[in-house]
Amino acid sequence: MRAGAAGIRSSHVQLVTGTLDPAIRQSMSPDDDPKEKIVDVSGEYRIQAPRGQVWAALNDPNILKQAIPGCESFERTGENELEAKVKARIGPINARFAGKITLSDLNPPESYRIGGEGKGGVAGFAKGGANVTLSEDGDGTILRYTASADIGGKLAQIGSRFVKGSAKKIADDFFGRFAKIVCEQQNAG
Repeated sequence: MRAGAAGIRSSHVQLVTGTLDPAIRQSMSPDDDPKEKIVDVSGEYRIQAPRGQVWAALNDPNILKQAIPGCESFERTGENELEAKVKARIGPINARFAGKITLSDLNPPESYRIGGEGKGGVAGFAKGGANVTLSEDGDGTILRYTASADIGGKLAQIGSRFVKGSAKKIADDFFGRFAKIVCEQQNAG
């Protein structure tokens, strides 16, 4: 990968408290704490590859599995549906999450919405989504995203500093790995 092939232009994390979605509350066990926090994350990344190649990579389960920190499995279960198992550390909590992911509002090669929900056993749950847009930037691509996640259970009990820091680290790790993989493909091709 060439120096400067991918870079973080900006990122933002916000944590607020919110109201628990009744559907999520029904899926919780009696031991789950009904506290909930909403985490908002946004960012912009420049990837040194054409937009079509970045779009294809965003829809390739093998590339996504490599890019997602702690991903143990990631497979397509339908045309726009995937399942994943991810081991993550959020603040002081280590957990394995099993989740379902859905792609919607597809507008190739410009944008899509990715939504998902996962349960991490006693650690709690996370449910959210992200809007992802791609725009051409000379010989590269600008990837922008805005994401929001509701978290509950023990995850919602830890301090907001840990949650915000973990959310930013996970996003930065994912996009850093993703950009590296795409740039390596571009340089090999």
